[in-house]
Amino acid sequence: MTRPDFIFMLTRHDRTVENAADLLETARMAGIRHIGFKDIGLPFAALQALASTIRQAGAKVYLEVVSLDRDSELRSVQAGIALGVDYLLGGTHVDDALRLLEGTTIRYYPFPGQISGHPSILEGTENAIVRSAVDLASRRGVHGLDLLAYRFAGDVPGLMRQVCTAVAGKPVIVAGSLDRAERIRATASAGAAGFTVGTALLDGAFPTLPDLARQIAYVQTIVQQL
Repeated sequence: MTRPDFIFMLTRHDRTVENAADLLETARMAGIRHIGFKDIGLPFAALQALASTIRQAGAKVYLEVVSLDRDSELRSVQAGIALGVDYLLGGTHVDDALRLLEGTTIRYYPFPGQISGHPSILEGTENAIVRSAVDLASRRGVHGLDLLAYRFAGDVPGLMRQVCTAVAGKPVIVAGSLDRAERIRATASAGAAGFTVGTALLDGAFPTLPDLARQIAYVQTIVQQL
């Protein structure tokens, strides 16, 4: 089993938090090398400062797009380009996004399946989600997928395994509601290349002291034990 990347999101309930800059310092001290934020919650200037600080810390910068309408999503894609992020996660208007991203070095991981609501929910049947994943992964310019596995009401471990197998060669990041050790282990067992955690860390969901440094250390220990 390959250890997945632990991507710390400076977010709660699919929004970048106001004190993201303070949390980022804790993440930097913990040695996290994959750090991201959402396109909702802070003004562009604040996101610029976050992206710059993440890069200075030697970490990769991730922007996850959770806007629901096409125009907002494409504005967020353009913001990601302007920020110079390393990874653009999420979004559903893939053809439009690909046109904007052409010629950039950004790694693009859109959402497979049908996405609704905020926080985002993954809808549809398992087969439909897998078909969507295969279709997206086949497109030039799509480097991987951002799978909202634990926002799906069905067999989540089965869905993760099916998607990772079906798009072998394109990495899958699992995002959303990874709030306990067994979910992180299941994500790794399914073959995911990475996973994001935000709300669970900020809310002290893991069974250790609730401060962010201890919560991060707990997740890092889980990953090291895989």
